[in-house]
Amino acid sequence: MENKYKYFKRDISWLSFNYRVLLEALDERLPLYERINFISIYSSNLEEFYKIRVADHKAVASGATESDEESVQSARELVEEINREVNRQLDDRVRIYEQKILPALQKNHIIFYQDSHVEPFHQQFIKDFFKEEIFPYLQPVPVSKDKIVSFLRDNRLYLAIRLYPKEERKESPILESSRPPLYFVMKQPYAKVPRFIELPCHEKNHYLMFVEDIIKANLNLIFPGYDVESCYSIKISRDADILIDDTASSADLVAQLKKKVKKRKIGDVCRFVYDRAMPHDFLDFLVDAFHIHRDELVPGDKHLNLEDLRHLPNPSKSLHSPEKPKPMKLTILDEKESIFNYVARKDLLLYYPYHSFEHFIHFLYEAVHNPETREIMVTQYRVAENSAVINTLIAAAQNGKKVTVFVELKARFDEENNLATAEMMQAAGIKIIYSIPGLKVHAKVALIRRRGLNGEKIPSYAYISTGNFNEKTARLYTDYSLLTADARITNEVRRVFNFIENPYRPVSFDYLLVSPQNSRRLLYEMIDREIANAQNGQPSGIMLKLNNLVDKGLVDRLYAASSSGVPVNLLIRGMCSLIPGLEGISENIRVTSIVDRFLEHDRVYCFENGGDKQVWLSSADWMTRNIDYRIEVAAPLLDPRLKQRVLDIFDLLFNDTVKARYLDKELSNRYVPRGNRRKVRAQMAIYDYLKSLEQPD
Repeated sequence: MENKYKYFKRDISWLSFNYRVLLEALDERLPLYERINFISIYSSNLEEFYKIRVADHKAVASGATESDEESVQSARELVEEINREVNRQLDDRVRIYEQKILPALQKNHIIFYQDSHVEPFHQQFIKDFFKEEIFPYLQPVPVSKDKIVSFLRDNRLYLAIRLYPKEERKESPILESSRPPLYFVMKQPYAKVPRFIELPCHEKNHYLMFVEDIIKANLNLIFPGYDVESCYSIKISRDADILIDDTASSADLVAQLKKKVKKRKIGDVCRFVYDRAMPHDFLDFLVDAFHIHRDELVPGDKHLNLEDLRHLPNPSKSLHSPEKPKPMKLTILDEKESIFNYVARKDLLLYYPYHSFEHFIHFLYEAVHNPETREIMVTQYRVAENSAVINTLIAAAQNGKKVTVFVELKARFDEENNLATAEMMQAAGIKIIYSIPGLKVHAKVALIRRRGLNGEKIPSYAYISTGNFNEKTARLYTDYSLLTADARITNEVRRVFNFIENPYRPVSFDYLLVSPQNSRRLLYEMIDREIANAQNGQPSGIMLKLNNLVDKGLVDRLYAASSSGVPVNLLIRGMCSLIPGLEGISENIRVTSIVDRFLEHDRVYCFENGGDKQVWLSSADWMTRNIDYRIEVAAPLLDPRLKQRVLDIFDLLFNDTVKARYLDKELSNRYVPRGNRRKVRAQMAIYDYLKSLEQPD
């Protein structure tokens, strides 16, 4: 029987999310450099999207790989739809950049040159700068169809140049067409020269210039004896997905990854981006020379890789760079207070980046030096480079503690870092458990196991988080972390680690939701309970905060809940397959999204439960992979104080009147209208709320 429900296409929904990121660059209430940074984030997101998602669809469309989810024809149609939407968005990006950002910079006395033509008072400077700082690192490579074809590196900027040999002057002019053109490509010297060059000030104005425009202004010095006709930016995006045998043993998996990570940079072309001003015959030559498929062509701007805008210098003292609130250190956990002692009395809830990640480092440090600590167990999905977490775990091992770390090698784009840190920890005596065949461990949990000095039973401690053990992202992403000594939770976290070590042995959980063990069944049951309560006239309601909602089974359950009269409030940052506002199906579902200074990353589930609300903190989005093919952990908040705290924060998020946008059935991304309600910018309001709680117990 055909499914009666409709869904947004996952990738189109993601593009809508990324467009919300771009739209933040239009918000004149934000500091100018924060607006510029949103253009950078948008561009970086899009790059990764092409490397992974579009590359996958193209592989199916070409017949290179098979998929249970889409046919060759549907993959082709989806790629075409993606490219149409991306081209539309890129037109908007050009408009926002040229008509909003550049004039705003100029208004603040920052002149950002956008081509090779500069004011007379800068001409000598850029010539000298080019000769001294850039020229030594340039290596023009000829391109000759079927004769000389250079390899274009992934995501590097190149200049494609067309020129003609100069002719000696004769009485009759030589027609351009009679001289065969020559083609060159030249990689920009990424590592040697900054992308943006600060030029000398003039009067009250500061000046900036793209390094490629300085190169373009001096092409005659690179090609003496030639007439340079034109020069355009190009770049290649390559398939970055690593296809590995997921059923392989840990040792084989390590070997596979070491080999295949090195080949990521030489993957198949999934996108050829070029300056849309390039003449057709010039583009045709490059397409033939580099064996580019037409469906891989993406017209771009004059300046590509705008993700580099996050490095744009700010020479103006009047323009303040965006300042984020400083993470709070809890007064209840000052230098004199033992975290162990505090958590032994009551659960502790941290909310990054509002709270300092140093509390967790302090927690680990205390475990290292506590004589009653016998074992530390941690999952590693993504960690920072030169990680304080890893360094503290190594110190624990050197201090005689038993340390076990589960390292997920299949964390995309973190494979190399995870391999390196795993080998470093192993050398320090830490027990390393690598990826599980057929499963990815995405749970963010830690366990401090303790025993009294005389063998008496004393509390152990568990740490359950929605985010990674990563001090860098803990300053950028919103994530909850629960620290507890409650035996109901700590005993089950120990079972999670047993499950990770022996994933095919039977295991049960009474308090935790653990994918793929019981999550789907229990989530269905909790939604069904809300449906039954609504039908029986009992209080009902579902509130969810997720990065992504695309699992059709769970979406269908939410549709059924809405049809039964259950009010459903969703805060979805990214992909959302559920279509709100469908008559008779999703009229009781409201979906909003917040894009602001911090990346909304925490996953929180809340069910009305007949008036006795249940609140869960989870590492899992509602995606099929998270529910059925990954080890994920969701923990209930058993402490009424902490449950209420999360509900208060939910209230701020769902009542945002500044940054919240509707996810409606048209994917219009319009702001939630404020009307006569008070102004609430949730992220700032949450900081103030948590600060107000900062008083000693």
